[in-house]
Amino acid sequence: MNLFASFMRTVVPIVAGLVLTLLVRIGVTFDSASVASVVTAVLTGAYYTVFRLLEALAVKIRNKPLATVAGILLGWATPPEYPPTAGTPVRLTPEPNA
Repeated sequence: MNLFASFMRTVVPIVAGLVLTLLVRIGVTFDSASVASVVTAVLTGAYYTVFRLLEALAVKIRNKPLATVAGILLGWATPPEYPPTAGTPVRLTPEPNA
């Protein structure tokens, strides 16, 4: 499931960047395919950055509906959780004495 969430969070912003580029292209003519590619990359990066920052802010201020909306606009409602790898130290907290 985490792989699917990660995939969706990558693909949806790319598609959004492409759609935004096509919308811009309606009013502006591009003479070069490379210019269109740069515009697509910039718009995709801007889209992802805005909604990722909004999602992080919503989590920080504990606004679950805003975090959900931002996550959906990134392709998945919540950030994917990755299990720790073998080389990652795991911090264990001691249990209180009963």
